[in-house]
Amino acid sequence: MDWITIALLLLFGLLFLVAEVLFIPGTTLVGLVGFALLAAGIWFGYRDLGSSAGHITLITAVVLAGVIIYIGLRPKNLHKFALTDVNNSSVRDARRPDIEPGTVGRTLSALRPAGTALFEDDRREVVTRGEFLAAGTVVRVLGIEQNRIVVERAA
Repeated sequence: MDWITIALLLLFGLLFLVAEVLFIPGTTLVGLVGFALLAAGIWFGYRDLGSSAGHITLITAVVLAGVIIYIGLRPKNLHKFALTDVNNSSVRDARRPDIEPGTVGRTLSALRPAGTALFEDDRREVVTRGEFLAAGTVVRVLGIEQNRIVVERAA
């Protein structure tokens, strides 16, 4: 094997190592492939180029792999790739006790049979039991079924 093939083995081994450390950590398959390519490049370097060139190949591969791992695992560099924002929002749950059966509100859109209703200052998605109601109709909550607020025309 000539030196170009050995250099390409080392280059692709280091690229796989970079991919493992920076882009897909924890996979280990990519890291193992990178390590195998590095080991093959070093072994071919000793076998085909002699012991002094093999030592240079070994030292170069170890130093570059160490630099890649050191730079990749620094906390400052990990924050560039990691999700650090915290989502403190919540989902409005129709089962919350602020809308109780018997609560009276007004429809904001036509209910055909689903639409939007306003209960005090709280907009909610509501459904009827099949009846069609025009916008502005006064409705009363019958109950909450499977996370849906069921309403009817208030008498």
